[in-house]
Amino acid sequence: MDIVVTPQIEQLIRCALEEDIGAGDITTLSTVPRDARGKGLFRAKRDGVAAGLILIEKVFSFLDADVQVRCLSRDGDAVKQGAVVAEAEGPIRALLMGERTALNFLQRLSGTATLTRRYVDAVKDFPCKIIDTRKTTPGFRTLEKYAVRMGGGTNHRLGLFDAALVKDNHIVAAGSIVGAVEKVRRQAPFMAKIEVECSTLAQVREALDARADVIMLDNVNPKEMAEAVRVINKRAWVEASGGITIETLREVAATGVDFISVGALTHSAPSLDFNMKVAAVK
Repeated sequence: MDIVVTPQIEQLIRCALEEDIGAGDITTLSTVPRDARGKGLFRAKRDGVAAGLILIEKVFSFLDADVQVRCLSRDGDAVKQGAVVAEAEGPIRALLMGERTALNFLQRLSGTATLTRRYVDAVKDFPCKIIDTRKTTPGFRTLEKYAVRMGGGTNHRLGLFDAALVKDNHIVAAGSIVGAVEKVRRQAPFMAKIEVECSTLAQVREALDARADVIMLDNVNPKEMAEAVRVINKRAWVEASGGITIETLREVAATGVDFISVGALTHSAPSLDFNMKVAAVK
């Protein structure tokens, strides 16, 4: 699913440009003639998965409507080191003033997509799905979750408003898992799923009694996780969560869970490096 560049994302891009350019690009305005035109080539500096290419045109459109962008790869494509993934042609002043902002979006989202692809590929012979979390950069959630999808991952809830997740603090406040689920069910739209975080088999059984739609096994070791999957027996979806790394991923997948959530996809993905080189157009 492609991303819709919402007013919120447009505002994020405008803020990023303003943050970088401020009152004006001193170097570019001093050295580049107003009428100079050129073509900027966006090139991958290492192998990975592209995400954020669709934002390049939007970045330059805020600077100069005369800049024309052509994407040579698509978001979600595997790209090789040295590959040109996009071209931007127009006034060189606009190309240089938008360069870093465009690259920052491209590098950050491509890094998330690349890391997600590693996790997805590691368990491709299991039926489980790799999902993200709400551990995102403030203001970037929609974009980072889009990058997860471009890497082949699946989105968990977008925010607190589209699904219910009963965690340990909610259970304490409500007095029990059953009590918490009943309170949520009275308030939530009937289409909203209700998930319950569990760390013991006793909690799993209570969540089943409460008819939870999803049971999250939080920081449970693989042996106990496999037993919980057996107890649940398809009566609810099962999510594994908590400290899962690429090294432990397959052991977790082998327990039979339906989903594995990985916060690192968005909070710890290293950027995928790109650059942009400009050549003058005669």
